[in-house]
Amino acid sequence: MTEGRTVLVTGGAGYIGAHACKVLKAAGFVPVAFDNLNTGWEEAVKFGPFFRGDLMNRADVDAAFAQYRPVAVLHFAALSLVGESMTDPGKYWRVNVMGALNLIEGALAAGCRNFVFSSTCATYGDQDGVLLDEGSVQQPINSYGASKRAIEDMLANFGASHGLNHVIFRYFNVAGCDPDGEIGEQHVPETHLIPLMLDAVAGKRPALTVFGSDYPTRDGTCVRDYVHVMDLVDAHVLGLNWLLDGKGSRAFNLGTGSGFSVREVIEASRAVTNAEVPIIEGARRAGDAVALVSGSARAVEELGWEPKRSTLPQMIRDAWGWSQRPGYRK
Repeated sequence: MTEGRTVLVTGGAGYIGAHACKVLKAAGFVPVAFDNLNTGWEEAVKFGPFFRGDLMNRADVDAAFAQYRPVAVLHFAALSLVGESMTDPGKYWRVNVMGALNLIEGALAAGCRNFVFSSTCATYGDQDGVLLDEGSVQQPINSYGASKRAIEDMLANFGASHGLNHVIFRYFNVAGCDPDGEIGEQHVPETHLIPLMLDAVAGKRPALTVFGSDYPTRDGTCVRDYVHVMDLVDAHVLGLNWLLDGKGSRAFNLGTGSGFSVREVIEASRAVTNAEVPIIEGARRAGDAVALVSGSARAVEELGWEPKRSTLPQMIRDAWGWSQRPGYRK
């Protein structure tokens, strides 16, 4: 291993984690993908070692730290389905929070005090018409957001008591794929709007269900801020270097400041795919906020972050390219 350049990436076989491993390798780090493969794909682990383990098993965590002695942790692994978190909150509190606690305590026991955490805009809850920034009130309306907020509090506690330096990224809807096509987005079941939409266009599913058309928005559908996965993981490398440079703990929002409704995303896909999207009108889902849009001035000014690919046409184009490949599909 390269001394001082090894990073443990939890969820490293998943969508965002695999993309993070790619940019970490390009930046000169050795990314160790830690994943239980419940939702990840071993085929996505292409940029460093793979350690199959479960955060709920402290022995797995300790073994990974003992074997690789990472200088930092990038923590992506989590349950993240909002609807499921509303019907089975115990699962989210148990897996997300207890898994993070095992990871934090394992890191500290191994002398690793640099921790980059993948949080979420869901910690802010439903604040329609507000451009959210890091000072906005955190009032989650679902168990997914609440579990992430609890981990943020945990990091603050361990920072005060044990000197755990941490960067928290609260990001919005992640979209797009590696433009080189080496890795992409693949969930089973798929729940994200853009891949669901593109599957419907390609005939891989009968139609896209639009959940709710009576929201108080410009066209009745939910509004979200979308950020390209490559821009997102670039920010995580900047956050890692922030910690390694000794700049201390900090929270950053990652978004574009522009929100798009579901219908606007559907309309944008037509320009990319030259095809109509078959649609089914569905009811609202519990736990869905009306609008979530982020201000990211802090990340731009302090980290030097540049969301270069986070335009709606580019995100859809990169996702469409991946959807045309065999990918990890079984």
